[in-house]
Amino acid sequence: MTPHSTLFRRELSLAWARGGGPLLTVGFFASVCLMVPLSIGAAPGRLSAVAGGITWVGLALASLLSLDRLFERDFESGALDLVNLGPLPLETICAVKCAAQWLASCAPLALAAPVAAIGLGAKVETAGLIALTAAIGGVAFAFVGGAGAALALVSRRGGVLIALIVLPLLTPPVIFGGAAIANFAAGLPWTTGLILLTAYALAAVALTPFAMAGACRNALS
Repeated sequence: MTPHSTLFRRELSLAWARGGGPLLTVGFFASVCLMVPLSIGAAPGRLSAVAGGITWVGLALASLLSLDRLFERDFESGALDLVNLGPLPLETICAVKCAAQWLASCAPLALAAPVAAIGLGAKVETAGLIALTAAIGGVAFAFVGGAGAALALVSRRGGVLIALIVLPLLTPPVIFGGAAIANFAAGLPWTTGLILLTAYALAAVALTPFAMAGACRNALS
């Protein structure tokens, strides 16, 4: 078993234990989507027009739930010092942590997103695209959120600071994903939104591990 797989298995088990794992995340997402019809009314025409956008806002908010423990638990217990002394670069460690975060939290949200959107009035034909964009956007949420969690390590109110750092950076994937779904439902060109969303996610994967590693080294010094 390679160090990468060992670390991934460890992080995945911690992600399931951290904050209730995907059950709490999906439950929060469902609650957000359920509150919308209660607040603006259940008129099908009104809900279907905003179903994709509401779904994406719910995905972005739900992805924040377990970020505060992504690095904090290992930092407080000293495990972050130990893995930093291991054979893997700290950048790789941070990337593996975010990959496990995606699999434990964002992937279940991607499966739940089409159900929530259709329940809000989205067309059934959009289900596949909703799941695809939610999965790709979840990669961006996990890695950008990981950067915010690492930057908030030395803060006493890390959860609030993470939200302040991460939420503005989650705006582009929400816009791109929501636009792709809306255009697809309207019969308009939708691939541009998907391409931009994918590019944002790939940029997050490529760049944020260096920011996370730098923030962790600063916290450990």
